[in-house]
Amino acid sequence: MLTQIKRWLWPAVIPTVSEADWRAVERTLPCLNHLDHAEREALRALALAFLDRKVFSGAQGFEPDNAARLSIALQACLLVLKLGLHAYDGWEGVIVYPPGGFMIPQRRQDAAGVVHEYEQEALGQAWDDGPVLLTWADDPTRDAGINVVIHEFAHKLDMLDGHVDGRPPLPPGIRPEAWRHSFSRAYADFCARADSGLPLFMDAYAAEDPGEFFAMCCEVFFCKPVPLRAHYPDVYALLCGYFQQRPLPEPPPPG
Repeated sequence: MLTQIKRWLWPAVIPTVSEADWRAVERTLPCLNHLDHAEREALRALALAFLDRKVFSGAQGFEPDNAARLSIALQACLLVLKLGLHAYDGWEGVIVYPPGGFMIPQRRQDAAGVVHEYEQEALGQAWDDGPVLLTWADDPTRDAGINVVIHEFAHKLDMLDGHVDGRPPLPPGIRPEAWRHSFSRAYADFCARADSGLPLFMDAYAAEDPGEFFAMCCEVFFCKPVPLRAHYPDVYALLCGYFQQRPLPEPPPPG
């Protein structure tokens, strides 16, 4: 894979991004719509710091332009707007593939102990203590509720305790037992719905394991929050507390 990658290093001195450039990229990201002016300014500052710390590489002949890098940085930093950029310490690579996905090697052992090796198409992949691999979405608004950047960077947050299990290190104020109970119950319900062929409000891949369920919930939390709050209000509330953001306005009090 390394022979396919063309490295692009962000300059040591970050160039000034014009207001027009910021707005042009932000208009393509409806996941930012809930932010107020102060939060948008803070997100821009985080995005520039992210670009200063991370190494962007293009793969398979694709070279992300300035707008693509800025878009990825904004989406990645949305997750850590209140958590802090230190949550992304310990690794530096962001590898961007052209639209359409890429193949990753897989190795699984079946119930009989036979090891199967194969390749699987993916839109993204996060490596523990390693890079984030992303397929560039030239139109992030095309598939509502699907956001590969948010998905893979949610995995990075989940990996902070060394496990990809849907239980990232939690900020003060969120009880681990409440997180486990609500996410476990929602995951079991989603798996049952998927197995029964019932309509799903997010991709069935969320039933793969609790880690994928968490990452998919993060996607819809920012990109399609209405059905998440409707189906799993406890999960939505926990993610509001975890990210310290509210994509939806608070409902009016009853009566």
